[in-house]
Amino acid sequence: MPSADLRALLADKAKLRSVLSYHVVAEKVRAPRAGAPKTATTVDGRKLTITGDDGRDVVGDARIVETNIHTSNGVIHAIDSVRVPR
Repeated sequence: MPSADLRALLADKAKLRSVLSYHVVAEKVRAPRAGAPKTATTVDGRKLTITGDDGRDVVGDARIVETNIHTSNGVIHAIDSVRVPR
């Protein structure tokens, strides 16, 4: 994310909350295998589609760079960009 966009986001608490809640799903969702898409609902009610193709897992237009990182309270999938709800 460009630094000017990040500064603007940090200055707008409502938008920051929207962006952060767009990155969280309230259920454990594992990365797809063999191209089978999965859907999930973010905590702000938006639908996400996670797909796997040619060894690449993606959510929307963001590439998942590390999948299925298990934590005590869920599973993390690291992505290569900040997704901004539209």
